[in-house]
Amino acid sequence: MLNRRILRVKAFQNLYAYEQCKGSNFNLAKDYIKESFLPDLNSMEVQDKAALSRDAQSAIQLFEQSVDSKSQLQASDGSPKIKKVVLEAINTFHSSNKKDQDFLLKNMIASAERIPQLYLLAIELLQAFSKQAGTEIEKKKKLQAGNPVAFANELNLTNNRVLANLRESDIYRAAVAKNNANLDDLELEIREWFRDYIKPSEEYQAYIKLSNPSVEEDLHAADELLKKILFKNDVILNYFSEKDLNWTENKSVVRSLASKVLKNAAGLGEDSDGQMPEIAMNWDEDKEFFQNIFNFTIENDRENKALISQKTKNWDIDRLAFTDKVIISMAITEMQNFPSIPVKVSINEYIDISKTYSTPKSKQFVNGLLDVMAKELTESGKIRKSGRGLLDNK
Repeated sequence: MLNRRILRVKAFQNLYAYEQCKGSNFNLAKDYIKESFLPDLNSMEVQDKAALSRDAQSAIQLFEQSVDSKSQLQASDGSPKIKKVVLEAINTFHSSNKKDQDFLLKNMIASAERIPQLYLLAIELLQAFSKQAGTEIEKKKKLQAGNPVAFANELNLTNNRVLANLRESDIYRAAVAKNNANLDDLELEIREWFRDYIKPSEEYQAYIKLSNPSVEEDLHAADELLKKILFKNDVILNYFSEKDLNWTENKSVVRSLASKVLKNAAGLGEDSDGQMPEIAMNWDEDKEFFQNIFNFTIENDRENKALISQKTKNWDIDRLAFTDKVIISMAITEMQNFPSIPVKVSINEYIDISKTYSTPKSKQFVNGLLDVMAKELTESGKIRKSGRGLLDNK
């Protein structure tokens, strides 16, 4: 299940990607300015290359000064052409940033909402292997014309009651249809994967040695195949990674939810009511948080960088670890814009993110800086918490 920590990590990763896009857009805008002052090779007039080069440098300098505020551009005494080119570069830069922001936000949400499809696909693969096992036994019977009892244990996966319960469940079938979790294009791969990865596995071989397995044993076998084959085999994992650009981050959540589906179908889960697990306890609320922490961090970028600069006077902000800047900016945004989340919770969450995604020294740096900033922002009234137990939160 997606919790707030996972959502913060996903937002952080997309904000990191946004900053990379923003840097590229900045360089592309400067390239546009340089190209605008190249000599016109089709002109019959003499081109003053030195003057054009000076104009290009002046335009780039004006662009860098005016990119966040056009007041510098309006007050500039640059030539009409310089001001025109700079204005076009600024507009293109911000337009490109907005497109990247919208794209990343859309992909970020879609990736999270794709999780039900992914865990259902994992269960459908188990169902396909169950069917394939039966198909192979039927062929053996026809070829050998032997006693069907000789193949009984080899039908354990085909007769697996946990998978059968799911196949017979209206709720499960509706979820598969709703999330388009079908394997219609994998007929050949399913035969190959069953032959090459399922049948030779220790888990499968141990399972077909059982006579009349219990529901618990059916569940154990299905769960073992899920976790130790489907979510460990590189070839099968490639299938999922092609379905989801964020598979590396989503894998553990998908595996957990697929396992929960099996337990529920066996009647052994905490919520064995046949319902499919949700991606979050309250996705509408978490989705709003997810979108807002991403958008608000971008919207407050200038203010956050100014706050960070004030507290790191002995450091050039550009020398700080890039990931630290994103993490601290997110934390400042969360502390100021989400009144129901305690300050200490926000600080601890972003310290944990820094441990995994930033430098070895980031934990202490992020911790110390956020403690100081949280105290000052609270005293100045910029952090205001509301809700039960939060009014005195510092």
